[in-house]
Amino acid sequence: MILLWLIVILMAGGVLAWIVGKWSEALSRWIALTATLADLFITLNLWRMSAAGAALGSPWITQLNIDWVPQWGIGFDLALDGLSLLMLLLTFLLGAVAILVSWNEIYNKVGFFHFNLLWVLAGITGVFLTMDLFLFYFFWEVMLIPMYFLIGIWGHENRTYAAYKFFIFTQASGLLMLLAILSLYFIHGNQTGVYTFSYFDLLGTTFSPVIGMWLMLGFLAAFLVKLPVVPFHSWLPDAHSQAPTAGSVVLAGLLLKTGAYGLLRFVLPLFPEAAQVFAPWAMLLGVIGILYGAVVAYSQTDLKRLVAYTSVSHMGFVILGVFAFNELALQGVVMQMITHGLSTGALFVLAGFLYHRIHTRDIEKMGGFWAAAPKMGVIAMVFVMGSLGLPGLGNFIAEFLTLLGSWQANNWLTVFATIGLVMATAYSLRIMKKVFFGLNRSGVLVPDLTWKEMLITVPMVLLLLWLGLYPQPILDTAKPTIDQQLQAYKVPGADNPAIPKQHALQVLLTDTTGPQQTIGGTYDIR
Repeated sequence: MILLWLIVILMAGGVLAWIVGKWSEALSRWIALTATLADLFITLNLWRMSAAGAALGSPWITQLNIDWVPQWGIGFDLALDGLSLLMLLLTFLLGAVAILVSWNEIYNKVGFFHFNLLWVLAGITGVFLTMDLFLFYFFWEVMLIPMYFLIGIWGHENRTYAAYKFFIFTQASGLLMLLAILSLYFIHGNQTGVYTFSYFDLLGTTFSPVIGMWLMLGFLAAFLVKLPVVPFHSWLPDAHSQAPTAGSVVLAGLLLKTGAYGLLRFVLPLFPEAAQVFAPWAMLLGVIGILYGAVVAYSQTDLKRLVAYTSVSHMGFVILGVFAFNELALQGVVMQMITHGLSTGALFVLAGFLYHRIHTRDIEKMGGFWAAAPKMGVIAMVFVMGSLGLPGLGNFIAEFLTLLGSWQANNWLTVFATIGLVMATAYSLRIMKKVFFGLNRSGVLVPDLTWKEMLITVPMVLLLLWLGLYPQPILDTAKPTIDQQLQAYKVPGADNPAIPKQHALQVLLTDTTGPQQTIGGTYDIR
């Protein structure tokens, strides 16, 4: 029941914070923070327990199965493995950060704000835990409505437009995924006589290549929009620039990761053949996103839009790695999900601190802030260096593993993706130059970070350093899940199970000139 409590604590805490907020705004904030930290401590304890599950050879740490609507094959099925465990740790950590950064920013409808924030986190938690596709879609929608309110009520000057755009993009793509889920449900029922939304039962469903491709595209519609992948990305810069700081942290650090998680959890295992056919195009979309996001980020003058476009670029590495179909690339994807959540979430936190001080996001009106705010400058430098992939920080490990794995699948696309790292250096250094170096154009003496703000940002710096210097615990936690995912792409007789079927074919030829002499060869059939 511990998995159910992770969701219930957030939902109950959100309702309680809303009710209490009518009488005490401070108590509402503390209730929200307590609920999020309680989930964080529970998940840390589950991480400690995960070593026992790994010793038993199972990727699953704990599971919960409750019949919900059995006549329709709907169950309240939750399961935790290494991948979802890491995503939950990121969720509750950034959730606590979002509450803390809104402490001195949100003064309007405080109780309702924390209700929406906790329910977004509850929806994200459900997405990372559920093993029933009907329940998955339910939690996918639970994320949508509260985030719409966070942007539309507490956002900046153009918040209504940004909220509607976010809602339309996410809802439309989610409906396409719902159609794919229902189609999969009926196809499996017709084949077996058992109508179920259970993820584990649906894994064995067989269908023609054409049907498989259409079903996969339905899932991809939701995941690629949420990731987002060019050309489905236009909602993201508007949502980020108009959202409050807490909303931007949750958007960049968590909601984008639900798209990447969906690719790993559902697209690859459910549709292995269709995924292999689509792989070259998916990797091409990833490279386009890497380069396009970097170029457009460099041209931005709005600090939050600049950071938003860096997310488009960094998420390109995710889709590049997912469709490379090997362990190195998938480990890089998992690392990218975590390190991007930390570094980009922290950049949005710093952007919020600056906006609170000078009331503008225009970097052309900034400059020379290092002299007055050296602590902020040093911490910003760490996260900017993380964004460009400096060795020693977690982002370097993520991008290095992803490129190393994608090289095995497609050399040329990997070369162009590597160019994106050079472009990342350009836009990252531009942030430091425009904001902290040069002349102080505004003439404002920016106050340095307070001890409360240091309490938020310093742990994120330490985590990013830890991930860059000692990533092995993360890699070990994710490995059982990745190994399980790759089983669908194992080539019979091949020494390397990570090579996908469409990338290599192990052919054994028998030489009849000698007694049972076998000649083995690997032939590229791309």
